[in-house]
Amino acid sequence: MKRILISLALLTFTVSSFAADHSVVLPAKISAAEIGGAIFEREDMAQQAHEDGHVTQDVTSLLSSDKKFASGMYTSGKTRSEISEPYGVDEFMYFISGGVTLTSSDGSVQKIEAGEAVTIPKEWTGIWETEGYSKIWVIYSADGSGLE
Repeated sequence: MKRILISLALLTFTVSSFAADHSVVLPAKISAAEIGGAIFEREDMAQQAHEDGHVTQDVTSLLSSDKKFASGMYTSGKTRSEISEPYGVDEFMYFISGGVTLTSSDGSVQKIEAGEAVTIPKEWTGIWETEGYSKIWVIYSADGSGLE
């Protein structure tokens, strides 16, 4: 009986020590209200005005501890971008509103609209055109670039 009590005491000490030494890691949730646009009211929202006049807003909901994986939401106004260098990251996008037309360097065209998703491989090149959109994004980058 003493051996069991000592073992339980050591186990309790070990579990307590583990909990005290490690921060709690929680799942990253994006609520329905945030998906509706409230996420862009957060203090950590990054807004950028671009040379062509369109404005983007970006919020990262999760950046993994190894800084190679991230997710969040993004919104953009009307723009057209020629991607002549490889995209650089693997990115999954689910469009909440608006959409995008992707013309790959071989001339093939894909239109992605609200309620649809697309995954762009890091090697992709082409033309990105939009009248504006809001999306949920998930990015993987083996070297962590593009996730700062």
